[in-house]
Amino acid sequence: MAILTEVKTQVESQQLTVDGKTKEQQTNELLSQLRSTNTLPLWAQMSKLNPPAPNPTCIPHIWKYDEIKPYLLRAGELITEKQAERRVLMLVNPARGEPSQDIVLKGVLSTNTSSEDAPYTTDTVYAGLQLVMPNETAPAHRHTAFAMRFIIEGNGGFTAVHGRRIKMNRGDVILTPTWNWHDHGKDGSGPMIWLDGLDLPNFRHFPVHFVEHYDKPRYPAEDVDTDNSPIVFPWAKMQARLDAEDGDWVTKPYLKENGSEVSKILGGSAERLNAGTSSPEIRETASSVYHIVKGSGHSVIDGKIFKWKKGDTFCIPAWNKYQHFASDESTAYLYRFDDKPMLRALGFLRTEGVDVETLVSE
Repeated sequence: MAILTEVKTQVESQQLTVDGKTKEQQTNELLSQLRSTNTLPLWAQMSKLNPPAPNPTCIPHIWKYDEIKPYLLRAGELITEKQAERRVLMLVNPARGEPSQDIVLKGVLSTNTSSEDAPYTTDTVYAGLQLVMPNETAPAHRHTAFAMRFIIEGNGGFTAVHGRRIKMNRGDVILTPTWNWHDHGKDGSGPMIWLDGLDLPNFRHFPVHFVEHYDKPRYPAEDVDTDNSPIVFPWAKMQARLDAEDGDWVTKPYLKENGSEVSKILGGSAERLNAGTSSPEIRETASSVYHIVKGSGHSVIDGKIFKWKKGDTFCIPAWNKYQHFASDESTAYLYRFDDKPMLRALGFLRTEGVDVETLVSE
């Protein structure tokens, strides 16, 4: 007992300095004093900055088209194209928090908003449902961000991309390359609705985005053949490619004529899943957004079940294990866009099960 008391006394004496402060007290003083130097101790945040596995801020989530469409149409009645510039309901990941009241009331994304207000569907990918009503024009502008648009429903809609006026057809994917002038319009009756996919979240990390507005509502454009345009991918052609392949699950990428990805940041693909079958179980660092083109079923993402049907959209943030299941009633077709091109170029693309030694760089 006496020996233990002596050891304890020695330890306590080592924790005291000449002025009687413990090492813990001195450390707290140091951390407090660091504030004036705009420095922080790395050792206090090592686990946060160097996690053992990806830890995305966003979570898997599904947006039901039948629930959102009435609000989008109501916005079409209340908000003019001039007020909105782009009448879009952003698919905001619930893990990023509620939008600020300023955004809710004004309907604009202020430059003073917090990161929670930024357009995150996943940490790197943005999705939104855009509406154009008859005889409207979403005015011409251009920006650094790249966009790919999947046409959900409507007739008579068009987009003009840097002088090319393109008719919108259901299921088509239309690209808006970086810094191309573009505007959208609608002839005839009824609404035109499509799914926007952009790389906007990345510009919260890289403050290098530019936007420019044209001095007229529409940029001069001529009609082009959508079947032969390099920025249009007709659904009829994509479905034919999917159906030509054997197997219960087939995936095909959207690629340029030269075989390259549609952009350096975002890529796209489509999948066919026969009735009553499932896709492989996948876990990857890529973040993706899926839209249901046809059919119904469910996906298991990070152990949770997300039921879907035609028109629904869901997201899979990085490193969430997922698998798709088509219902027994019909074949399911899914459209997907993701950040694979960017991750591949940066050397960040990784799939679970890969030999990690192949990832060693020189």
